[in-house]
Amino acid sequence: MLSKEENELLTRVGRGTPMGDVMRRYWIPACLVEDVGTPDSRPIRVRLLGEDLVAFRDSSGRIGLLEEACAHRQASLYLGRNEDGGLRCVFHGWKYDVEGSCIDMPNEPATTRYKYKVKQVAYPSIESGGIVWAYMGSPEQRPAPPEMEWLRAPASHRFVSQTIEYCNYLQGIEGGLDTSHSSFLHNNDLKNKGHYKRIDTAPRLEVERTAYGFRYAGIRDVGDQGNYVRVYQFVAPFTQYRSHQIDYETGSGEKVKVPVLKGHMWVPIDDTNTMVYNWMFSPEAHAPLSQEYVLTSETRAGRGPGGETTTRHRTRDNDWGQDREIQRTDTMTGIFGINTQDLAVQESMGPVSDRTREHLTAADRAIILMRRILVDSVRAHVLNGTEPPALDPATYRGIRAADILLPKGVPWQEAASEMLVARH
Repeated sequence: MLSKEENELLTRVGRGTPMGDVMRRYWIPACLVEDVGTPDSRPIRVRLLGEDLVAFRDSSGRIGLLEEACAHRQASLYLGRNEDGGLRCVFHGWKYDVEGSCIDMPNEPATTRYKYKVKQVAYPSIESGGIVWAYMGSPEQRPAPPEMEWLRAPASHRFVSQTIEYCNYLQGIEGGLDTSHSSFLHNNDLKNKGHYKRIDTAPRLEVERTAYGFRYAGIRDVGDQGNYVRVYQFVAPFTQYRSHQIDYETGSGEKVKVPVLKGHMWVPIDDTNTMVYNWMFSPEAHAPLSQEYVLTSETRAGRGPGGETTTRHRTRDNDWGQDREIQRTDTMTGIFGINTQDLAVQESMGPVSDRTREHLTAADRAIILMRRILVDSVRAHVLNGTEPPALDPATYRGIRAADILLPKGVPWQEAASEMLVARH
């Protein structure tokens, strides 16, 4: 468990908090590119690390990310007009470009030079992988842009979606790193005893710290079949990688096994809300992600048609749509969708979980190490300005996750070594 002080240290992300200052050293997902729209379209609200912002695309296609409250009288720039190279406040007409410079002050004499003294808070932003990324830290410390392998994939081979989560970001990360829960929480067919995760419900964990965070293997003994091994990656401060094999139908009608790599980024909206970015990509050039596969995958997760999107319909208020009859006869939870099952248990812990009351075991080794890495990086940053892990994209740009069936006694580090290397 964490001490009360450590729990506070990790879960508070506002400006001026230790964890908030560390988070601001990274490029952070702010919104989806598709939500920003076309040049001069309406702005959108963004709340990130406890700050209220607006994002917009100006006349030349550049994306701006400004503090929502106008520097003049604090009116909302979300109400503003996006026109002619900037966002104009509807209150008195002050207009800001994507860098936060005031480029027009029409309620003052044309000769005024006061507009040159006004600066709206603005954060640099870039577009990559269908996401608008923001940098909210000091300009002189800005790191290189993120370089995860899926960001380098063509649009035909990748997909990303959002889901809002009504609790602290740390609960989301911990759920993603917890491999044994899939045998229970995600048991959506109580009659199926032959699934690897039903054969061995207590996977053995091997965890290895790295320069970017850590990697770990969940090893399940599946009898005569050998060991089923899933190797996950954690890239600080909030990204998880995982993998699975799917049947892919070639142009000739032949079905072959290909990997699909997936993961999440649990981005703090504030201390008690999180935006989860769900990404997937196909690393095989001959196997783009079909619309059918994406829709099927999103629906199974509970994010697609009939499920959840960024706007949540199944929440604590309606017990996450739990059906007790389905729970009694068919599934462990009676809750539809893997994604919603995760959200239900994580949100059920409260807005910020009290980790002083936990009783952790060997099944929680990955969670324990993740917490230790974040605590260590925050304290080192506060005490001596040490850079947190994974700021340099070179530390993680070459990694992948993997899942593999191995003969017993064969080390996964050797058998899966090629599978764990990015090729794009």
